[in-house]
Amino acid sequence: MFSSIKQSIAGLQILFVAFGAMVLVPLLTGLNPSMALLGAGVGTLLFQLCTRRQVPIFLGSSFAFIAPIIYATQTWGLPSTMFGLFAAGFMYFILSATIRVRGMGLVNRLLPPVVIGPVIMVIGLSVAQVACNMAMGRAGGQQVIPLSTSLSLAGISLAVTLIAAVFCRGWVKLIPILCGVIAGYVSAVLMGQVNFDGLVNAAWLAMPHFVTPEVNWAAALFMLPVAIAPCIEHIGGVLAIGGVTGQDYTKNPGLHRTLAGDGLGVCFAGLIGGPPVTTYAEVTGAVMITRNFNPVTMTWAAVFAIILAFFGKFNALLTSIPMPVMGGIMLLLFGSIAAIGLKTLIEAKVDLGLSRNIAIVAITLTVGIGSLEMKIGDFALAGVGLASIAAILLNLVLPQRSAEGEMASARD
Repeated sequence: MFSSIKQSIAGLQILFVAFGAMVLVPLLTGLNPSMALLGAGVGTLLFQLCTRRQVPIFLGSSFAFIAPIIYATQTWGLPSTMFGLFAAGFMYFILSATIRVRGMGLVNRLLPPVVIGPVIMVIGLSVAQVACNMAMGRAGGQQVIPLSTSLSLAGISLAVTLIAAVFCRGWVKLIPILCGVIAGYVSAVLMGQVNFDGLVNAAWLAMPHFVTPEVNWAAALFMLPVAIAPCIEHIGGVLAIGGVTGQDYTKNPGLHRTLAGDGLGVCFAGLIGGPPVTTYAEVTGAVMITRNFNPVTMTWAAVFAIILAFFGKFNALLTSIPMPVMGGIMLLLFGSIAAIGLKTLIEAKVDLGLSRNIAIVAITLTVGIGSLEMKIGDFALAGVGLASIAAILLNLVLPQRSAEGEMASARD
């Protein structure tokens, strides 16, 4: 009995660590925060089912899908976007089957760092304008909140987030985004920028608003290549938690099982109207600090997330957060995603002095950030999806021999 209580408290702690980032994604994309909680909880349980509850991982909202969700919602609408996210889950199944049959060799050939790096950079930079508009209090080309007030709120939330991430220690360092949002929200209340009507009128207990997916193959084909980056992120997450616990989860239960479990979670999120899920570095950090390697802890965290999804007041509180507060966080968040892509290139020692590599990186960045669009009839492909396909094709088409020749010439 005491052990169960202890594990449940540990699970609540894990949910608290993951909470800030988990609800941030729906707040930035306009999705329902309750669905993020429900998707994370059920997604984690599905993951544990696939992995026989052997891996201490909690699945939360994926940052990699923020920009694609914003673009897809504006282009095709929310129901079609949900179908696209549902389809994105199948990329996990494809990689899972490939790894089980061929090992990691084929995946590394199709998705080397010179492809993954710029694609991740595009994911962050393609919606930089959205972050700036939110920080300035602008929506639909209109100044919704006075510019000076907006910049003050954005600056406060950004500054507190940076202070918590850089200067603080212990648990506070694990939740810098949550600290920034709280500071920004309190400041907004003091400035009279928070409308409490929705919070007052909301029921304490309420059924989350489900969104029924609408079949749209253009949205599906747009989202499929987007899933490549979080798939690679998943592999890194599994290796990271294995390094913490001293277990090789790529062999037992196997990387194909962890990918399939994550894919099921992504598919479920798309079916209900929530953001896709992925492994959380925050949770890995918490596991490292607490030394609690028991996967049952993640089961408790998932159960608490599901319960919290049905609290209407809580959902209304989250949606009352003013736009500039979240905009300040986005200024850091989207730039950080781009920095991760740059880090991928640096750590892999990708030689950008070679014409082949610079061509792949340059074209991928220009196509993605510039939102180049390709249309065939009613089908359109643009942004991250088109940039991902371009990067993969260029990597396959441009010969390695020319790169080797350039290196030889440089040595001579």
